[in-house]
Amino acid sequence: MRDDSKDPWHGLWLVFIVLVGINLRPFLTAIGPLAESIRIGTGLGYRDIAWLTMLPLLIMGAGAFFEPIIRRLFGARQAMVGALVLVGVGSGLRLVASSGELLIATAALCGLGVAVAQSIIPGIIKQRFPHRVAVAAGSYSAALMLGGALGAQFTPLLERWIGGWNEALAWWAAPVLLALFLAWRIMPARPPAAGSAAPTARLLRRPRTWLLMVCFGLTNTGYAALVAWLPPFYQSMGWSPARSGSLIAIMSLAQASAAMLLPTLSGRNRDRRAWLGLTLSLQAAGFAAFAFWPEAAPHAWVIAVGVGLGGTFALMLVVALDHLARPDQAGALSAFMLGGGFIIAAIAPWLIALLHQITGSFTSGWLAQLAGVILLLALTLRLAPEGYATAMGETGAPPA
Repeated sequence: MRDDSKDPWHGLWLVFIVLVGINLRPFLTAIGPLAESIRIGTGLGYRDIAWLTMLPLLIMGAGAFFEPIIRRLFGARQAMVGALVLVGVGSGLRLVASSGELLIATAALCGLGVAVAQSIIPGIIKQRFPHRVAVAAGSYSAALMLGGALGAQFTPLLERWIGGWNEALAWWAAPVLLALFLAWRIMPARPPAAGSAAPTARLLRRPRTWLLMVCFGLTNTGYAALVAWLPPFYQSMGWSPARSGSLIAIMSLAQASAAMLLPTLSGRNRDRRAWLGLTLSLQAAGFAAFAFWPEAAPHAWVIAVGVGLGGTFALMLVVALDHLARPDQAGALSAFMLGGGFIIAAIAPWLIALLHQITGSFTSGWLAQLAGVILLLALTLRLAPEGYATAMGETGAPPA
């Protein structure tokens, strides 16, 4: 196994991972604070606006299953560059997205790019940081959450400064350029070995792969639900777009802090279940608070749920990477976990919109999320590290 501390590109690889992560969430988190402006500008209703979150999540999920094929056909560098181009083009086209249909199409483009990019990153982490997987995975997870915070906080401010929601959304094409340059600069041009994707197909026949998908999916239903509907929830109580967007920003910063810190704190023991129990308890407390006491201490509630979501996301990524020794296999398992997980998570915005239509309130949606957290807590009890090799069968053996 390579000694990552002696890699001369070690620091630049970490910068690259962080830059990519920052660019993979603003296109999602920018929507919630501008939901009312988008509704007025395009005529979309709440259930239609839900597609701006649900569709990219579905594509992010489905696309992850095709990432090994894409990487085998084009190579990792070309795949990453193409993925970042899609995110940049999708964001930039929002400048002229005057109709709801075109706006939803831009979300699909961004989702496709994110599907490929975020499926490649776990393999890079396992390969370039074999002795510091928890630290690198935590940094990447924190970057995702930080990007979400920036999208939520600055997009409504950009709308105010620039004068239009189209321009504010399109601005997020700019920071993609730096990540795109770095991807072309440091990623090796050589294609992967022929047939390298064949063993990964066997992962889909392992029950543990599907368990990880469900766990990751239930984790991200909370994120998808809050990104889509927390700002409109508080706007219905009289909050401004900027003020409601700040809740997502605060939540995302709490996510980033937890995603950076908790994998490192848990690094002395491969059994992450106690830490997962802590993060899931914080999620449960946050969703219960949104349901029953939303105006009592909203900033405290978003911090609690943010720490819970960010910590669970990062810990689940580390757990997936811990299951297998080979970087290609660990990366493939993580990609499948992300793929299935995001397909499950995509249901949340639509489900909450439907519950809102039926009940006239977001409370039922927060209670549904609370039930999902309780189920997730029960499922994670099965993730004992001494069972990793058995759960993965012959693919759990280290490389010769």
